[in-house]
Amino acid sequence: MMLLYVLSLLYLLLFLFKLVDQYRHQGCYILHYECFKPSDDRKLNTNLSGSIIKRNKSLGHEEYKFLLRAIVNSGIGEDTYGPRNIIAGREESPALTDGLSEMDEFFFNTLDKLFHKSRVSPLDIDVLVVNVSMLASVPSLTCRIINHYKMKEDIKSFNLSGMGCSASLISTNVVQSIFKSQKNKLALVLTSESIAPNWYSGRDKSMILSNCLFRSGGCSILLTNNRALKHRAKLSLKCLVRTHLGSSDEAHGCCMQTEDDHKNLGFHLGKSLPKVANGAFVENIRTIAPKVLPFRELFRYTMLQKFWDIFSRYTKSGGGKVSLNFKTGVEHFCLHPGGAAVIEAIGKGLELGEHHLEPAKMTLHRFGNTSASSLWYVLGYMEAKKRLKKGDRVWMISFGAGFKCNSCVWEVLRDLEDENVWGDCIENYPPKALANPYMEKFGWIYQEKPESFTFRID
Repeated sequence: MMLLYVLSLLYLLLFLFKLVDQYRHQGCYILHYECFKPSDDRKLNTNLSGSIIKRNKSLGHEEYKFLLRAIVNSGIGEDTYGPRNIIAGREESPALTDGLSEMDEFFFNTLDKLFHKSRVSPLDIDVLVVNVSMLASVPSLTCRIINHYKMKEDIKSFNLSGMGCSASLISTNVVQSIFKSQKNKLALVLTSESIAPNWYSGRDKSMILSNCLFRSGGCSILLTNNRALKHRAKLSLKCLVRTHLGSSDEAHGCCMQTEDDHKNLGFHLGKSLPKVANGAFVENIRTIAPKVLPFRELFRYTMLQKFWDIFSRYTKSGGGKVSLNFKTGVEHFCLHPGGAAVIEAIGKGLELGEHHLEPAKMTLHRFGNTSASSLWYVLGYMEAKKRLKKGDRVWMISFGAGFKCNSCVWEVLRDLEDENVWGDCIENYPPKALANPYMEKFGWIYQEKPESFTFRID
């Protein structure tokens, strides 16, 4: 009988040890990330941007003015980058090689640097995830990387498409899920968007906007769940929340690739987009708030909300505004730089000041909206400015077609100060006055502000 008790106790201890060991290896750490900075011959200055718009012969006078107004109000500067075929004037007849060479340039530029700086060999990579929404090739983009670096035969590869601007957090979630069941793994996430084959040549106003807003870029991220490498890591993933409103027809159709009446393929941005994005954002906040905010802030919010509910019931008034103060649980806000109006709207909804909005605004001005990789340029700005200190928390917020709102919180594991792609210009940011070269060049068409993009955090 005693032997049975001893064996049972040993079995229980072994079971508990396995649970603890499994939990210990479910972390997700960023060892290094490398943003892509294209060569200077790919820069889109004011004159070139205007001439590219003018090359679209299908544009009428009103469409031309609409596009110029959009670019004037975009918040984008003169140092952003575009694909080579568009700069060369071949946007209306792109070849498959244009899209593939655009991706290859990003892939191998950033990965060469990442492997060198992290001292990790391509042969050590266990998981590879690539997200490029609007380019799907056979073999896949992951195969191009595996072939180039001659990676090992049992590597697990995932090629994601159609996920939009929030895809990098979806890719991170894929890696996180694998890490929960496998120990001591190294994973690569590559996030970008293919601009080269996706230029819209029609005149539909809801579709020509994307020609102004999107720019070339990308980021490669090296992650691990190996606790032995934690001392080398930059960031640790605390939580990740994905919100998907795709079951709603309105949400599904507000942001999508489609054809216009003349069969020109493009990317449609509908008028319901602000409303849908607001709804997705609110739902995401409801889930992530209890995970990141201290109890005192959640208690304050709940009590005040109940007070105003009772007060409005007896006085038959509208009650008062109650909002969560996310600054009590998060030090840095990494917002998707989808456009100047988008940044301002999120900042207003979360009651953020200029200090918190600065990284997203400066990223938009310097690199533009690089789709799913934009968040990592914003993070790079914070690091280059030496703002990220050990113990700080960073909240990443992204939106994508479908419609999706994905966000996550990272904890900074050590003081970070790598200047990465910002090294040659970080001292110039933020300028005293953010220059708008498009206003100076095309200000004559500016008559009235376009519809504002607004969020309401209720």
